[in-house]
Amino acid sequence: MRLLFTLAELATVGSALVAQPAGFQSRDHIDLSCFVDERGKQHPLKTVADWRVRRSHIVQNLERVMGPLPRTARRVALDVKILEEKRVGDLVRRKLTYQSDADDRVPAYLFLPPGPPRKLFPAVLCLHQTTAAGIDEPAGIRGDPDLKYALELAERGYVTIVPEYPSFGSHKYDFAKSPYASGSMKAIWDNLGAVDLLVSLPNVDKNRIGVIGHSLGGHNAMFTAVFDQRLKVIVSSCGFTAFQKDDMPSWTGPRYMPRIKSEFGNDAKKVPFDFHEIVAAFAPRPFLACAAEKDADFDVAGVREVMNAAGRIYALHDAKAHLEAHYFAGKHAFPADARKRAYEFLDRHLKK
Repeated sequence: MRLLFTLAELATVGSALVAQPAGFQSRDHIDLSCFVDERGKQHPLKTVADWRVRRSHIVQNLERVMGPLPRTARRVALDVKILEEKRVGDLVRRKLTYQSDADDRVPAYLFLPPGPPRKLFPAVLCLHQTTAAGIDEPAGIRGDPDLKYALELAERGYVTIVPEYPSFGSHKYDFAKSPYASGSMKAIWDNLGAVDLLVSLPNVDKNRIGVIGHSLGGHNAMFTAVFDQRLKVIVSSCGFTAFQKDDMPSWTGPRYMPRIKSEFGNDAKKVPFDFHEIVAAFAPRPFLACAAEKDADFDVAGVREVMNAAGRIYALHDAKAHLEAHYFAGKHAFPADARKRAYEFLDRHLKK
């Protein structure tokens, strides 16, 4: 089952799932100190219950830009088809496809670590960067050897899955005929299917699933984690910065969020969400941002701004220790020291 919120969240939010006034959305969505009630009145955030109201507004605002997350009508059986199975050292690597919606099958790699048949493993959803190699890169088959994190995490004892972003690698996709308002939402839906697949495996502990990605995979991981509470730990490498420090037109292609241009004029001040809110929406789940000091794609100053702002909400949840950043010298990359930090972060929170 694909979940937007936990049952506890739904019970608490209830009738508070109301739209924010447009003025609040356009002026103050970076400000995490308050929420707005159904009458448009601002209230300071004092409790976790207050935050749940604000979080519901954040989800609504993401859907204003990305389009709505599909509901029951688009759920289909996964119908997993294994195309190939190979031994990679002690690991089993399966190339497969699964049905994401009525019109599309998603290619993916699944890694299974060695162990007794009834052992339960933690699992990680691994999302690739912008690369023609697609899923082959995190799987360690070709591409940048610093980005084979699906293979490396499987070697550390995780079940890992790498779904292919629509239009990359062998995942042919025509966005002009897509029923989704954005490539971002299509990818989120595909990723939720990959989590469904993990949960269906008898050797995966459904309560110990994380997500990791670099660049495109970094923000793809973050977007997906907002909508799926089954992802207990989130790691993003060079995947974001504050919108006001970013190149907004770069977000508007059909693979991403065209409404940023068509409805919000490529104006960061008008887009009704920012990464400050996205990171805060993870609280209290553990989140690690790995960011390069000389990243030409995602300004590190904006990453620091986002992390500082989100710290307020983690503190509200008494979970400030769950929010971490690793800033490293160099350019847009996922070098060995950053990967070591990321893997240790996943181990700490998923191998308890």
